[in-house]
Amino acid sequence: MANLEKIMKLGKKQKLNDLIKASLDPDDEVRAAVAKSMGQISTYESGMALIPLLRDSSPIVRAAAATSVADINAKHCEEYVKKLAFADSDPSVRQIAREAFDRIKTRLV
Repeated sequence: MANLEKIMKLGKKQKLNDLIKASLDPDDEVRAAVAKSMGQISTYESGMALIPLLRDSSPIVRAAAATSVADINAKHCEEYVKKLAFADSDPSVRQIAREAFDRIKTRLV
């Protein structure tokens, strides 16, 4: 479907609806790129769109989504990131999510 460069441009252009469509792609790399791109859109809706990616079957997608949640300081996703940080089956996801969780927790609005 979409190539990764195109997905990054969608994030820069704040095209959340197009990213949400691309998040249904069967390719893990594409979904991870979508999760990263959503980290460029600081809206409540972008945070909501990251929630399914935080629950993705692929560890790279979950890790990218956790980082994006921290990048946009999506407080409403904090519990999902916390769950990944302390209970994810993949150790690298736990580490990345823990870093993201610390960034969300300590940032003052």
